[in-house]
Amino acid sequence: MRVRLLHFSPAPWRPRLLAALLPALTMLTLAPQPAAAQASSPATAAATASAGGRAALTVQAVSPRRETLARTLSASGGLAAWQEVVIGAETQGLRLVEVAVQVGDRVRRGQLLARLQSDTLAAERAATQAALAEAEAVLAQARLEAERDRALQAGGALSAQQLQQTLTAETTARARVQALKARLQADEVRLAQTRLLAPDDGLISARQATLGAVAQPGQELFRLIRQGRIEWRAELPGADMARLSPGMPVKLTPAGTDTVLEGRVRQIAPTVDPATRQGLVHVDLTPNAAASPVARPGMLARGEFQLGGSEALTLPQGAVLLREGFSIVMRIEADARVREVKVRTGRRVGDRVEILEGLDAQARVVAQGAGFLGDGDRVQVVGTASGAAK
Repeated sequence: MRVRLLHFSPAPWRPRLLAALLPALTMLTLAPQPAAAQASSPATAAATASAGGRAALTVQAVSPRRETLARTLSASGGLAAWQEVVIGAETQGLRLVEVAVQVGDRVRRGQLLARLQSDTLAAERAATQAALAEAEAVLAQARLEAERDRALQAGGALSAQQLQQTLTAETTARARVQALKARLQADEVRLAQTRLLAPDDGLISARQATLGAVAQPGQELFRLIRQGRIEWRAELPGADMARLSPGMPVKLTPAGTDTVLEGRVRQIAPTVDPATRQGLVHVDLTPNAAASPVARPGMLARGEFQLGGSEALTLPQGAVLLREGFSIVMRIEADARVREVKVRTGRRVGDRVEILEGLDAQARVVAQGAGFLGDGDRVQVVGTASGAAK
């Protein structure tokens, strides 16, 4: 069986057909389009133009507000006790038999802090009292004898030498009484020193007293912050110290906390350190501030001296942006477009920023969301934000 292979070649008429149709297609493409098609182009352009005219962002406007802002001066320094008293033993070789207070206790003037062994001193005082009683009896007898001998000597019954002996005995007895009274007073003092008392109202800041230990004269047993007063010792340049005065209010925050403590300037140092050119300003904390658990001597704190207030033009912080190192606002123009305006800022108090230059009180700026806008963008203002000028 034979298979015959067939070979097909392009029809000779196809090239001629394409050559005939090509001019007709070209004429149709270049021919004028229908009126309906031509009318659709302006409508599309108008719609596009209308879309380009819509507001880029709906915003609220705010105007600068004039208000009084506090003027402050910042400084840092350490908290310290106003006066810290070292309390120790004044007698030697006595054992501590009672410790009545602990660190952190608040005490009153005259309150018992500790007691030393007093048995020996009490016995010595009793012996002195007995000796004094005996001496006073001897003195009384000597006085009687002196009076008798004076009468006898006046009548010629007693010689002058015998009278002198009697008077000498009286003088000796009187001197012994005085000496024993002084000794008794010393015994009373030593006995009183066995009771360690608080010299003033205050706070126990340290305790080295140990029950049973033998105290030595001058040995530190307690430290007392007088009246519980804590002060802040701020360090300031000499030029800044001239701006301060006693009684000026201060607000400070101890390091590592967000607690604000209040105080007042008590004393301004008359000199500055020649090495650092810094001077000390002593600030008394208020009683409530000194009683705060964060007010601990030795802590560092940063504070602000309240120098008073001055009028300023302010904006909410949300209206002021930072771009390329400059503070800017988006000012709303009459044509509902925004313009990027550079401003110079000053103090920041709460959520308000002082505007020093670049804006007047009549201007309107974008209150929030200005970061999404660019210079020249159109906006739609829907209201006035709180904090606008009044």
